Amino acid sequence: MLKVTIDDIPVEVPEGTTILQAARMIGGDIVPPAMCYHSKLKTSGGYCRTCIVKVEQGSAKDPRPMPKPVASCRTTVMDGMVVRNITSPENLEARAGVVEFLLLNHPLDCPVCDQAGECHLQDLSYENGKAETRYDFDKREYEPTDIGDKIKLHMNRCILCYRCVKVADQLTDGRCHGVINRGEAAEISTYIEKAIDNDFSGNMIDVCPVGALTDKTFRFKSRVWYTNPVDAHRNCDKCCGKVRLWNQGEEVLRVTARKDEFGEVMDNEDGSTAWICNECRYDKKNLSDWTIEGPAKINRHSVISANHYDTLKNIQKTTIKMMGSKPHGVKSELGAGPLDPNNQ
Repeated sequence: MLKVTIDDIPVEVPEGTTILQAARMIGGDIVPPAMCYHSKLKTSGGYCRTCIVKVEQGSAKDPRPMPKPVASCRTTVMDGMVVRNITSPENLEARAGVVEFLLLNHPLDCPVCDQAGECHLQDLSYENGKAETRYDFDKREYEPTDIGDKIKLHMNRCILCYRCVKVADQLTDGRCHGVINRGEAAEISTYIEKAIDNDFSGNMIDVCPVGALTDKTFRFKSRVWYTNPVDAHRNCDKCCGKVRLWNQGEEVLRVTARKDEFGEVMDNEDGSTAWICNECRYDKKNLSDWTIEGPAKINRHSVISANHYDTLKNIQKTTIKMMGSKPHGVKSELGAGPLDPNNQ
């Protein structure tokens, strides 16, 4: 086991572990953000540079610092390594510069974007972005295009994280889209007269960290914080059948794969990734098609939890605990005085 210290917190990790994975083992605020890295997709990471960290000490054998911030998703730990993330002002300033570059061409259309409320770029810009931009040139503009019968591409919002390309390469039987052109002209596009059409293409929507790829069956139907997400499953001969339903009353507005605290698709009990097929995603929109397991676990800091009944249940438990477990209808004994509710 190798010992690495991240923001003054030591942790022992196996050999071959990256700095980002080590930080996730610790958890909390010290975990660097990641827009392009996805642990379930091979060769992902290293594109967006939002996960950069400062390495103060390379290892116990060679204590020299690394000369510049490194991508934590691609840099493996060494025994005795000392890493700074949120405790380094220089690193935070460098990350703010990265975020500024990501936002150069990104439109300010969060009020009309279907990804609002679960967008990693929103969180990243809020925590690390600047109030004003120094970019004086016109932003690149593209018209929304259909790259499949159920997938809408908004290239204006794309940050070229390559996640959707990795999904098509590693999960589907034939990739027909990718990144064309170079530099500022680079864009996601399908091959000439081709459209994405395979049983697992919908997973590209789940891995997209921004609103570039959206579900056409869910477009403009509701904000995510007005829905009640529940975990459910069904017997499916194509995939694991374990999904997250986003309901509004008795209506299922959309079906997605289950995600963990880092926004990545979760694993099954056998260690495989819980990708879901298009049949489960698009064709099973009735509650009768599913076995409901219960409310989905949503981070309490997420805007999605604002109207979530699981959160309200926790508030009720906390209130009852503070009141001394008094049942409804029984007054608390506060004693004599102007604040005594029992005073007549």
